[in-house]
Amino acid sequence: MSFPISQASPSHPLAPYGWDDDWAAAFTPYAEQGLLPGRVVRVDRGQCDVVTPRGTLRADTAFVVPRDPMRIVCTGDWVAVDPEGDPQFVRTLLPRRTAFVRSTSSQRSEGQVLATNVDHVVICVSLAVELDLGRLERFLALAMSSTAGAALLGGGAGAERYEAHPLVLLTKADLVPDPTTLSHLVEDIERIAPGVQVLTVSSATGEGVDVFGAIVGGGTSVLLGTSGAGKSTLANTLLGQDVMHVQAAREVDGKGRHTTTTRNLLVLPGGGVLIDTPGLRGVGLWDAETGVGQVFSEIEDLAGHCRFHDCGHDSEPGCAVLGAIEDGSLSERRLDSYRKLLRENLRIAAKTDARLRSETLREWKRRGAEGKAAMELKRGRTR
Repeated sequence: MSFPISQASPSHPLAPYGWDDDWAAAFTPYAEQGLLPGRVVRVDRGQCDVVTPRGTLRADTAFVVPRDPMRIVCTGDWVAVDPEGDPQFVRTLLPRRTAFVRSTSSQRSEGQVLATNVDHVVICVSLAVELDLGRLERFLALAMSSTAGAALLGGGAGAERYEAHPLVLLTKADLVPDPTTLSHLVEDIERIAPGVQVLTVSSATGEGVDVFGAIVGGGTSVLLGTSGAGKSTLANTLLGQDVMHVQAAREVDGKGRHTTTTRNLLVLPGGGVLIDTPGLRGVGLWDAETGVGQVFSEIEDLAGHCRFHDCGHDSEPGCAVLGAIEDGSLSERRLDSYRKLLRENLRIAAKTDARLRSETLREWKRRGAEGKAAMELKRGRTR
């Protein structure tokens, strides 16, 4: 049976992968050129597997701006492929709706796109080890910035209508048999993840798997987390078969061994698409100012009540943020994490923006001079 490549119906071959009317409309100009639509399900060594109405093709990605790391073909991308080429090439990327991007360790401060066109960013946190709230705040900031990031990655008209919703998944819940302790852990996460759903699951017992399956049953979801968080085991549980290779985490620290080495897009039998990813050792911020503000919304709200509009929340009089620290309504750990992420995001942005770099330097000098003047005044009063 043949299908018009612009058709978006439940019976279309690409419908299980997320093909819809908007993707069909975006592809119309390329259909007129005789190109074939497809979704990237795996990328490795400059080539990718693309599922198309004619089956899965192996295509070369070098044609698509290879020198721009933010435009490299990524798992989750919708692309146009030349079906007659030999070898076959990905000719172009369709505008991305959302993208999860982190910064690399490069001195040039380049961004690395981990997954695109996702509706749910699932942050997997293992209960086999002590919770690292700072790391989770970092993941959340990037997840909440994924929609804004699409604009930098070729997001087309109407991309603002799409949003990637974060979800915190506490895996290996069977390792915390006490319901009260488990409830307290969930509350700890909810306090630092305003408006974000927190769910406990166990692939061993099946706890919470049905609920999670219903959430990811619509749209595309990406699993993120460190090695040993149980991402691939969870993917296998949802798929009902051992598709992703897994190894036991080390008992000493609960860390895994990076058994997943590529990002793989998988169609779930109950509906929806899942992108499994390798464990992440680090997640550097990339254009995450919006996300940081959302994750630390209570601090941003408090800052609006400070006496000075440019309050640094260090020692300024009339600082509402420091007032919250003093009365116990805000923890120092939370404020320290907020400051750290803001500084890191500003540093990354300044590396790529000469004007911002100059303004940042002037601001540091101004604050340094003010601090020096305050210290000299204090010394003068004590003489």
